[in-house]
Amino acid sequence: MIMDDETRERRAEKLGRHLVYLMAKAVRDYAMIAEGDRVMVCHSGGKDSFALLDLLIRFLRQSREKFHVTAVGLDQNMPDFPKDVLPRFFEKQGIEYRIIHQDIYGAVKRKIPDGKNMCGLCSRLRRGALYRFAEENGMTKIALGHHRDDLVETLFLNMFYGGKMKAMPPKLLTDSGKHVVIRPMAYIAEEDLKRYSTLKQFPVIPGNLCGAAESSQRQTVKSLLASWKKDFPGRVETLFNSMQNIEPSQLADRNLFDFRNLGE
Repeated sequence: MIMDDETRERRAEKLGRHLVYLMAKAVRDYAMIAEGDRVMVCHSGGKDSFALLDLLIRFLRQSREKFHVTAVGLDQNMPDFPKDVLPRFFEKQGIEYRIIHQDIYGAVKRKIPDGKNMCGLCSRLRRGALYRFAEENGMTKIALGHHRDDLVETLFLNMFYGGKMKAMPPKLLTDSGKHVVIRPMAYIAEEDLKRYSTLKQFPVIPGNLCGAAESSQRQTVKSLLASWKKDFPGRVETLFNSMQNIEPSQLADRNLFDFRNLGE
């Protein structure tokens, strides 16, 4: 359906208010952001990154806690990556930003044979570059654009293929103890982010420029959840709610519950 600019902007504003409400709730539920924080928003150029930055800035305007936002992009030296899109967008919007330049694509191609999955190593190198930047520039929080569906997908990936009941927490202290990672969109559904991105006409950069296909394992879980959304509306929301309502005594992890001394 074709809509005029006024209608599109009105719908974007209405949806944006709802998404900011969900973001604010997540931020407060998990104490993600405090007064004076320097929040580094990791920006890949995808729809989720654009929405995260937009909504976080809107949240900042209404928040009692005042904090600083810096958008950080990562130029991985990927072929055909449009290097001008993010700087042009940030400058047009008046957003403080930095671009990290690191040849991650070249490093991965040198280590991973053609045809093999590159995503694991690429992810580790990206994470290392971003964490290093955060430490060197005094960033107190690192904001990532994962949404509710990402959290549920990761739960099932770990259960099906890793034998562990774990997902992506809304707030995480890294293994080094140096960084706090936050996911302010933990309560937001992906379908709403897609709609918001379209209404806002973000200059989204395709996510498959490296030529690496999404892992078959994650695609299997995505397909499963998509079928549940269609056949059983509300099931994904219930699954996410279950991640917030865990009863260790009703599972089987001896490290979380003292089964040995039960009834003694």
